[in-house]
Amino acid sequence: MPSESWIGVGHLDDVPRRGARRVKLPDGAPAIAVFRTADDEVFALVDRCPHRGGPLSEGIVQGRAVACPLHGRVIDLDSGQAELPDEGCTSTVPVKLVAGRILLSLSTESPLRWEAA
Repeated sequence: MPSESWIGVGHLDDVPRRGARRVKLPDGAPAIAVFRTADDEVFALVDRCPHRGGPLSEGIVQGRAVACPLHGRVIDLDSGQAELPDEGCTSTVPVKLVAGRILLSLSTESPLRWEAA
């Protein structure tokens, strides 16, 4: 039975400042977008804009938000909530940085890997 645990997915230097990388999950589950801000904060969201499912990992990080590359919806990285006047929310994924290593809290037993964003 899968249990929730912290899983290493890469290093801070693997993610460009103001950019993202995708983590492919097993069994066809939606990918996770791992974002790095200009201040080296790290956030993780399901890589799907709540508007039309656009790939948030391909968006532009601005402050603590990302603009969806399809229609420009701005999504708060901390909450996954679309900024007003837009509506909708994408799921956040617990993430932490330990000694430069990015860890996600996921329920999986399968290995995870970076995917080109």
